Amino acid sequence: MTGFGRADGALDGWSWSVEARSVNGRNLEVRFRGPPGFDALERLAKTSAQARLSRGQVTIGVQAKRPDAATGALKINQAVLDRYLELANALAEEGATPPSADGLLGLRGVLEVPDEDDDAEARAAIEAAIALSLDQALDALKLSREREGSQLRPVIVDFIDRIEAMVAVAEAEAGAQTLAIRERFTRRMTELAPDAPGLEDRIFLEAAALATKADVREELDRLTAHVASARTLLDQPPSGRKLDFLMQEFMREANTLCSKSATTPLTAVGLDLKAVIEQLREQVQNVE
Repeated sequence: MTGFGRADGALDGWSWSVEARSVNGRNLEVRFRGPPGFDALERLAKTSAQARLSRGQVTIGVQAKRPDAATGALKINQAVLDRYLELANALAEEGATPPSADGLLGLRGVLEVPDEDDDAEARAAIEAAIALSLDQALDALKLSREREGSQLRPVIVDFIDRIEAMVAVAEAEAGAQTLAIRERFTRRMTELAPDAPGLEDRIFLEAAALATKADVREELDRLTAHVASARTLLDQPPSGRKLDFLMQEFMREANTLCSKSATTPLTAVGLDLKAVIEQLREQVQNVE
């Protein structure tokens, strides 16, 4: 979900630049910084971003200036200056260095450039032109994110392929669980009560019960279904939020698989499976 877009424009002595950038985010969050006097641009920017994007933290910045305004006479905001002087004098009485004139004039809000009021029609035309640049910057941002996504897709597909292969290995290892449980239980029972009547029948019933509890076929079936769902979601954008949820389901089944495992090889496969799922989850954070 990372990307960058920029657009520039000019009209009637005004010039501006628009930058839109994004980073990963669970939901869509749009932040806007714009020039004073163009308050309507924030609503336009957020609406435009929401129409193009579904996830990520998006920051949109607009810088606009009118070169001929710089030649206007500077004006001191006396109220702001007096407040700064009051605070500075109070600090000076406590031993701080007294303020200098150039230091005071450099403080925010002390010097102002008188605005030359645009008529409503001219201001609306400039605002509309900046809004067009907003759309262009967001289009460039979206294209940048799509390029990143095209490079990311093979990485995600590779992780899904690896999970599928591990599930197949787990299925093969799971078949040995019943025999391993029976052998282990038989050994313990014969050590504890070798001459107990009906030992063989008891071993058979108890081993069958333990094998049922350790049966991981349901977890493996769900993992197989999750693999198929992940492949489908990759072809149905935007799917980032759904993939996020699917990663939780992947990890839930892998955890259960490990907890039910009765053999070292199956446990090893389950642990490797969890590691790959976690790697896939990190990559899914980049998916729109």
